[in-house]
Formats: sequence, structure tokens, C-alpha cells
Amino acid sequence: MYRAIIIVLITFWCHTLFSASSDDDWDDEWENGFNDQPVIPEVTYPDWFKKSFLELSDDIQEAVDAGKKGIIVYFGQKHCAYCQALIDKDFGQKDIEAYTRKNFDVIPINIWGSNEVVTPDGLVMTEREFALRENANFTPSLIFYNAQGQKALMLRGFYPPYKFRAAMEYVERGYYKEESFRNYMFRANPPPKFEVSDMNDEDFFMRPPFALDRTLFKAQEPLLVFFEQQDCHACDVLHSEPLEFEETKKLLTYFDIVQLDMNSDTPVITPDGQRITAKQWADQLNLFYAPTLIAFDERGNEIIRIDSVAHVYRLKNVLEFIVSKTYVTTPDFMNWRFDSIFGGKKLPPIEARIDTDSSMDEAQQGSSY
Repeated sequence: MYRAIIIVLITFWCHTLFSASSDDDWDDEWENGFNDQPVIPEVTYPDWFKKSFLELSDDIQEAVDAGKKGIIVYFGQKHCAYCQALIDKDFGQKDIEAYTRKNFDVIPINIWGSNEVVTPDGLVMTEREFALRENANFTPSLIFYNAQGQKALMLRGFYPPYKFRAAMEYVERGYYKEESFRNYMFRANPPPKFEVSDMNDEDFFMRPPFALDRTLFKAQEPLLVFFEQQDCHACDVLHSEPLEFEETKKLLTYFDIVQLDMNSDTPVITPDGQRITAKQWADQLNLFYAPTLIAFDERGNEIIRIDSVAHVYRLKNVLEFIVSKTYVTTPDFMNWRFDSIFGGKKLPPIEARIDTDSSMDEAQQGSSY
């Protein structure tokens, strides 16, 4: 009984907090003017990010010894507009900075870097190999490791402050031990009980019934599923400039495209042949952000998903990756971006292990994003 009362109180508190925060934090002027092309000059880290030797088990132990919950490994790159947004719009909030510094040490990783990393599970690899292993397709990507070196949560991409606060509290308060992040967010900020508004419609959306099974017969085109919800500001933004971009509109003609309300009881036959509702499918996929876009190949296999803020160029690049069928030979989006950015040239050899604080500062500045 007491547990039920506590859950109700926490749910009410979280719902109140998230509802207020989502309105207060979301800067419409910034968002509508957001340009996700590479930023100049390079992204610089806050001075409170930890200067690490990249032996992550040692970093975790040092964080725990300092009374913290663990570490956040930040995967970024030098000219990433979304990384700049994370630093300005999330870590730039005084309460988020204070909460982060109290509970976590943040360890920056260069996704193209060749410095040696000792992972929490004891493997030695380069920064780039670590980023590939963890599928850090979209920067910034953040992995929360707990005191035991276990992965508590991973976020791929940029999220607005209210969602980022929720992610940190989900880990710091230990909710990840009991429920998925989707269930936590759904409980804390449930969708409206009554229809508030229709979702954004597009001419290219398929109409029901949604029979998406691709197990018996190979489809002619890849499938793109828009998981959205009603009363969704981020969905409104997606349906403005990102989907109005001419190159993107051309790329979309190569897809079968479906829009689903991720909280609805709309019946769906999934690409792998299941007969379930849209909400049940979203539960299976552990979707916690709207809009989430997931692409499936002609046989119904998932290719890639975008489950964070995606503006014009990120969306266009993902669609190009799929339409070009590059994923068949290069399944990692990050590897494809490396080839397209750097022409496939080899990275420099692994740099020598750093032994002094002064050389550490110099090396961090040299590889800073």
C-alpha cells in the first residue's frame, strides 16, 4: 500500500515538473532558427568536464569515491551543431549543470579519435572503435554508467532540457533498475486522455489498414515509420522545415511511409508479422521520444532509427544512407559518415598514453570538439 502511495506521489510530482519544464525550457525562436550544419568555430567543452586518462573503470571508482552515482561518457565531434546545442541548451541550464556535477563525472570521447580507451568491461580500443561498438551514430551520444560499471541508459542525439533532466533523474534515482525509460516517461508525463488535436498529416503517408508484414514477400521499397503523438511540439517542428526541404522531399519518394500515434490502440501488422497495436509496438521498441523515425528494409529488418531531435541535414543524411543502400555494405551510419566526410582515409595511429597532468591538458585541447 505504501509503495502504491509513493508511486502515485512521484508520478504526480514528475508530471507537474515535466509539464512545466517542457513549456519553460523550449526556446521556440532558437528551435525554429536551428541550423544543424557544421558549426564554426569548434565546439568546446565546459571546463568542469573531467580530464580523463580514458581508463573508465578508474573514472567510475573516482566518481563513486566522491559520492557520485557514476559517470556519463559523452561521444561528440568538433563541428557538431547538436553537440553545441547540448552544451548550450542542456548543460547551459544552471540547475542541469549543478545536478550533473553533483551526481556524475562527464568523460568526453572524440568519435573519430585514436586515443586509447579502457572500457568499463576491461577492453582496450580506440575512441572511434568504442564509439562504433556502442552504436554512437548520432552525436552527441551519452552513456550513463552506474557505480558497478553497468550501462544504465544511453541517449543518442540531442534532447530538450525537460527530457534531459528526466534522463538524469531516471538514472540518479535508480528507476532504470525497475522499468524502461519509456515506461518512466509515460508514467511521469502521460498523453492526454481526450483528443487534443489531430497529428500532422502528409500526402505521402499510407492510409490504414497498416499491413506492414514483409516476411512472406519482399517489398519494393524500404519502409519509414513515423511514431508521433498528439499535442507534440517537436512533431510540429519536424513537419515544418525538415520535411519541407526539397532534397528531403525527393528522397522520401523512395519509401513506403506510415504515421502512427505511438500511444494509440491502432491495429498494426508489423514488418515481422505481429498483429499488435501501435502502443504495444512502441513498447516493444522502447520508444520514449516523439517523433521517432524508424526505417526498415524490404525484408522488414530495422536499418536505423532517429529517436532524438533531427533537423534538416541530419534527416537528409539518414535518408541518403538508406536510399543509396550503403547500409548493405556499410551497416554503421557512423562509418558511412566517416567515409563521406574524410574520404575513407585512415586515422592517425594511436597516440601514446599520457602520463602527466600538463600533457593531458595539451592533448585534450588538441582533440577537443
